[in-house]
Amino acid sequence: MTDKLKIAELTSEEAREHLNDEAVILLPMGSLEDQGTHAPMGDFLAAEAVALDMARAARARGVPTFVAPALPFGGKDYFDSSHGGISIRSSTLVALLDDMLGQLHRHGLTRVMIVNGHGGNVPAITEVTLRWRQKAGMFVPSIYLWQVSYELLKTILGPEAAAKSSGHGGDPLTSVGLYYYPEILRPDLMRTPPKGRKIKGMDVAGFAAILYDGARIQVPIEAAETAPDGVWGGDPSFSSAATGEALVKRLVEIGAGLICDHVAKGFPE
Repeated sequence: MTDKLKIAELTSEEAREHLNDEAVILLPMGSLEDQGTHAPMGDFLAAEAVALDMARAARARGVPTFVAPALPFGGKDYFDSSHGGISIRSSTLVALLDDMLGQLHRHGLTRVMIVNGHGGNVPAITEVTLRWRQKAGMFVPSIYLWQVSYELLKTILGPEAAAKSSGHGGDPLTSVGLYYYPEILRPDLMRTPPKGRKIKGMDVAGFAAILYDGARIQVPIEAAETAPDGVWGGDPSFSSAATGEALVKRLVEIGAGLICDHVAKGFPE
C-alpha cells in the first residue's frame, strides 16, 4: 500500500493499482465564509485535516482509505454576505456532487464517506446521496463535523463550559484551528458575540431567525446583519488547542470506526 493519502498525489498507475473496489474514499467539504475576525475563512481546511487523520486511523486498522480533493465552496445561504467569501448555488453544488459520485461509481469506487464542515451543504448532500442510493445502491454516509462536535464538547468540557465557547466563530472550529494550524489564526483580532441585535424592530435569534412571542421565526436576513464579526453564541476566547486536540481525537475515532465497521464492508444488511 502506498503511503500517499491524497488521491491528488497519486500517479495514474498508482491510482489503477490502489483505487480498487476495496478502497474507501473520503470526500471533505466545507465553505469559504466569515468564521470570525480571528479565524481563516476556509473551514474546508479543517474538514480536510480531519479527513486525513480519519484515513490514517482507518489504514492503521487495515482499511485502504484515500482522501479526495476538498470541495472549498459551500452552498449559498445567509453567509453569502461574507466579504471575500465564495459560495455556489445549491443547484451547482448538487450537480458537482452528483458528477463526483458518478465518476467514482464508474470506476467501481462505491465505498464513499463525506466529511462535511458546512451546514449549508447538508441539503445538497441529502439530495445527491439519496439519488445514488435509489439509482445504484450506493450508501454514502456524511459526518457533519460541527454538528457532531457540539455534542462532543459537552462531554469534553462539561455542559456549562461548552455553552460558553460553542457557536459560530467560537467552538468547535476555533479550537480545531488552534490545534491544526495555529499559525494562521489571529487571536489578537478576536471579538465577542454581539448582544441585543435587532432587525426591523425585532430581536435577532440567530442566523436567519428572529424571536417573536417566545417563538423562533425564520426570516430572510444575512449573516452580516446577525453577526457583523462572524461570531454568534460562543466566545472564541474560551477556545484552546487542548480542546481542539481532544475534539479531533474523538472525531477521528468516530470516523475511523464508521469506516472500518461499515463503509469498508459496503453496509451489508
